[in-house]
Amino acid sequence: MYIDSHCHLSFPDFREDMPQILERMRAAGVAGALNVCVTLEEFPAVLALAEAHAELWATVGVHPDYAELEEPTVERLVSLAAHPKVVAIGETGLDYYRLAEPLDWQRERFRNHIRAARITGKPLVIHTRAAAEDTLRIMAEEGAGEVGGVMHCFTETQAVAERALALGFHISFSGIVTFKNATELQSVAAQVPLDRLLIETDSPYLAPVPHRGRRNEPGYVPAVAQKIASLRGLATEAVAGVSSSNFFKLFKI
Repeated sequence: MYIDSHCHLSFPDFREDMPQILERMRAAGVAGALNVCVTLEEFPAVLALAEAHAELWATVGVHPDYAELEEPTVERLVSLAAHPKVVAIGETGLDYYRLAEPLDWQRERFRNHIRAARITGKPLVIHTRAAAEDTLRIMAEEGAGEVGGVMHCFTETQAVAERALALGFHISFSGIVTFKNATELQSVAAQVPLDRLLIETDSPYLAPVPHRGRRNEPGYVPAVAQKIASLRGLATEAVAGVSSSNFFKLFKI
């Protein structure tokens, strides 16, 4: 059994063939997926999918890339997270790759998500790109370790992984770990403690080898488990089992 710990099934990419996507997911042995919210405007669609399908769960949050949207207050996030199918706060974090300073609004948004997570007791789904130092600093300052969560689509160094692990966070690997040039990331995937390991697709992006170049979907997440298993000298079933168990424990499902 596999679990896709991070996908975006509410995106327009999936609008035309959702029944087929879910069928392929089941056929691949993927028993569930976390459908991750990136804007408050999108949240109703994210929640609707989770309500309609027992094997899907939802998050609530606003991605750091989006500047000109409804800003998520702590109170708003807490209110929306009260629904039983909402199992996490996020996708949140910092992204300095696309946007230029001043980014105080982005850092304050991240703090609000952590504060909401601490109030609700629900874990965080964290995105970081070109911003690892500030991401970890704010996580520590705001007490993110009290609720834990996951560093999703991890592409950072072993040192960053160790600091996130020390804060009580899980590390999730996407299809990037299967890419030929991802040797440093593959080294990290070989070292992360098994009880903190998650796998994901980040659909519709980053399809793993041998599906690279296609639209990604949850049914492709076994390829991520297969690569990690080969890096660690384990059976694919072992990685599938432990990552699924970690998912259910972390998100209290």
